[in-house]
Amino acid sequence: MEERNLIEAIRALHDGQIRLMEVCGTHTVSISRSGIRGILPKGLELLSGPGCPVCVTPQEEIKQAMDLAREKDTLLLTFGDLMRVPTKHGSFETLKAEGADIRVIFSPFDAIRIAEENPGKKVVFFSVGFETTAPAVAATIVEAKKRGLKNLFFLSAHKLIPPALRALLEGRRVLIDGFILPGHVSVIIGKEPYEFIPQEFGIPCVITGFETHDILEGILMLLKQIREKRAEVQIQYKRAVRPEGNPRARTLMEEVFAERDSRWRGLGLIPLSGFGLRENFKEMDARVAFDLEEPEPIPDPPNCKCAEVLQGLLKPPECPLFGKGCTPQRPVGPCMVSSEGSCAAYYRYGDFHAG
Repeated sequence: MEERNLIEAIRALHDGQIRLMEVCGTHTVSISRSGIRGILPKGLELLSGPGCPVCVTPQEEIKQAMDLAREKDTLLLTFGDLMRVPTKHGSFETLKAEGADIRVIFSPFDAIRIAEENPGKKVVFFSVGFETTAPAVAATIVEAKKRGLKNLFFLSAHKLIPPALRALLEGRRVLIDGFILPGHVSVIIGKEPYEFIPQEFGIPCVITGFETHDILEGILMLLKQIREKRAEVQIQYKRAVRPEGNPRARTLMEEVFAERDSRWRGLGLIPLSGFGLRENFKEMDARVAFDLEEPEPIPDPPNCKCAEVLQGLLKPPECPLFGKGCTPQRPVGPCMVSSEGSCAAYYRYGDFHAG
């Protein structure tokens, strides 16, 4: 169906006030870039959810990595979006300017090369991401162990999407009529981990791709479920997502990682929502090697509403700092920093539609 026909079908099916949440930050960027919010019928709202890994990483986890970077003969690796995330104690960018050895990598396997090139340093990879990036990090850990690297450590801040959605729904702070589920995460985990959403909460779900046509079709599929008073997990993104996901990737993750309780910005401590290294790989676990304690929570800056934005309680333009005290050039919160952050997407594309 052509996009024009999809829009007409959406308008024909829509009735009343309906709130759909796009969980993934890449969906938020695509929606803002294509102007989808502006063409939807009045009363059909799209809310952003906790699908930006940099955004949901709390300040205390970033500070823990910053503290490691300050240690003598330590080299910290991380992904680029984290460099400018502001905290009460500065950022990786400011710490690097003060002389800390902090480097941006583009692939987890870069960590192996850098550790081999710097045998006199303790190399720590601060690894942030969802199920999408976890298999590549797991493969890196397996390879590092195979090579017998003694100076490479992993500070895992990986988080899992399904437990976060459960926490969001059990909190009952925001009314959600349907979920636009993330395509990339679902390539790995498939559809089964989301089944609790329709089964326990009666909320329709559609795993959706990232093109404009994909998103419009996903919205239409959700509206059909709502109109027909049924709730299930459907796959719109069939060209990439299989119902069973990627069994080999999941097996690799399960070999290396164990689920652990994890703290999320905005959602607090969520049981079994993160990944830590298993006992068999503890010699590469930075928490073990550096004898790290669980960090104390650090509150967000005053008037920063990233926590509310990540829960769908507010849209970015409703934050009092949006576009004023907080811009991509001078961010106050992580949602304005990350390339997947909803505040950055709204700001970049002038997406101020109420929905």
